Amino acid sequence: MTTESTRLSVKEKVGYGLGDTASHFVWDMVGFWILIFYTDTFGISAAAAGTIMFIARLWDMVSDPLMGVISDRTRSKWGKFRPYILWTALPYSVLAVLAFSTPDLGQSGKVIYAAVTYLLLMSAYTAINLPYSSLGAVMTSDSLERTSLNTYRFVCAFVGQLVVSGLALTLAGYFGQGDNAKGYRLTVTLFAVIAFILFMVTFLSTRERIQPPQTQQDSIKKDFKILLRNRPWVILAVVGIVSFVMFALQNLSLAYYFKYYIGREESVQLFNVVGSVALIVALPLSKPLAKWFGKKNVFIGSSLLSGLFFILLYLPGAESIGWIYALNVLGKMAYAPAVPLLWTMIADAADYAEWTTGRRATGLFFSAATFAQKGGWGIGGALAGWLLAAYGYVVQGTEQTALALTGIKLLISVFPGLLYMSCALVLIFYNLDEATCATMKRDLEERREGETPAPEE
Repeated sequence: MTTESTRLSVKEKVGYGLGDTASHFVWDMVGFWILIFYTDTFGISAAAAGTIMFIARLWDMVSDPLMGVISDRTRSKWGKFRPYILWTALPYSVLAVLAFSTPDLGQSGKVIYAAVTYLLLMSAYTAINLPYSSLGAVMTSDSLERTSLNTYRFVCAFVGQLVVSGLALTLAGYFGQGDNAKGYRLTVTLFAVIAFILFMVTFLSTRERIQPPQTQQDSIKKDFKILLRNRPWVILAVVGIVSFVMFALQNLSLAYYFKYYIGREESVQLFNVVGSVALIVALPLSKPLAKWFGKKNVFIGSSLLSGLFFILLYLPGAESIGWIYALNVLGKMAYAPAVPLLWTMIADAADYAEWTTGRRATGLFFSAATFAQKGGWGIGGALAGWLLAAYGYVVQGTEQTALALTGIKLLISVFPGLLYMSCALVLIFYNLDEATCATMKRDLEERREGETPAPEE
């Protein structure tokens, strides 16, 4: 039951959501355009670009849990998580511009530059996005209110995605006037400035309300032990990684699909805009569907249905634009309600740890979410680059072979569709239903008010 102490104002929900708009102004430049930027503008091979993304994921295995541990132990007048939004917004924005810059360094120098700037940008993403995601779990203890908060978050996120995926190439053409490198750099500079401003709005408009138990002793070993034994968290970590591999494979390949298979490179922007609008329209269904059917069941249904629609994208020919758009809209609308639920369920997993062990490590738990997001994107990006190379993609080529075109089609349809459908199999083992979440909320509130003792650590 939502009470006055757990209810959030619309102003605070919007303020929180704008933080993900800010994140997406940079993240979606990476998610949609950096692979084709690397190959067709900067001039490095698809295999090299894929390897860079894979190496960055190895670093994430260290940086993400480390950031979770650091944020959990932060003490400041602004809380545990809000200060990182203030401290890291500027470095994140600057590194985005550097990642989309094109110094003339020779082939080896270009690969090294791309690797260093990409790695630093992903590190900055960890430093700001992990605390940002964790913040949503400590703004309220009510699970349905968290679903509402995350719905606002992802409506705002997909507004950012709509702008970036729908306008980036147009802006790059306008700013560059035939110079793609200049166009990309100035476009990212504009988005980075907007992102910085929006992050400041998020910092100023949110508040942390939930704190770890006062008697909790500092122990990294105990936190990791509890994390790895937390069944809901393990399941959601797997689902998150697989989901974001799917997103990366599809989104990074769409530019190639429209450039070489459809034959109309600029049309990818309208395709992305329509898909983003479909997501935004369907996102508000998340809270009522979760209330009626339960978060787990909604997520399973979403995975199966959207995965099917994505697989069917393989069938239309290049001239069947209507079917291509229709299947994309149906796929995006089918998976939209599950997007906020992943983050809500991770917050529930953090509550579950506190409920069963008496320890709370919100930042460490949400390191799973950022690792899943970046890990999935990195693995998906690496696979996209490697598979393009394996199917015979010609860097900066005007035409591609039939085999290369088949590979591009598979990357936007069958491969991501099968991956997302597999999430449903994993989610069968998720064990937090709505009744358990309600019991956890009641028990934890009583403990925080000192009415009942916490379990022994």
